[in-house]
Amino acid sequence: MSSYMDEFGAADRSREKLRNRLLIGLLITAILGGGLYYRFRNYREDGQVARFVQLLKDKQYVEAYQMWGCTDSKPCPSYPMETFQRDWGPDSDHAALELMKLGEKKSCTSGVIQKLDFPKDSVYLWVNRADQTLGFAPWKVCNPRATVGSLR
Repeated sequence: MSSYMDEFGAADRSREKLRNRLLIGLLITAILGGGLYYRFRNYREDGQVARFVQLLKDKQYVEAYQMWGCTDSKPCPSYPMETFQRDWGPDSDHAALELMKLGEKKSCTSGVIQKLDFPKDSVYLWVNRADQTLGFAPWKVCNPRATVGSLR
């Protein structure tokens, strides 16, 4: 026969088990969510770089040029199609796309810097997160800071 005190604290132990399970579940969810975010945070920008390289491989230079935000209705006066062809066309230093390798990538607040390594040099591309347009990265790092010695 069970006594009166056998059930004492059973509800507290049950509540504590439930709380521990919830905390462990939240911790696992946070770790998995953080890992998935870290893995896929640049998914759209990576796709833009891959699409740009594929368009260049397929020699679709007009479509690749349009990825820079330059169209017939909205031309880019500071980067005309002739300059684009000199940089990326069949006679450029970057025409050997089969030898190109994707280098380091930096995830910035407003975009992604992707390094393209070619046999002769490297190019840093900028993919803008807001409108997914491409351009040359103004810097090799996300937030450059000028030092006092570099201002001279």
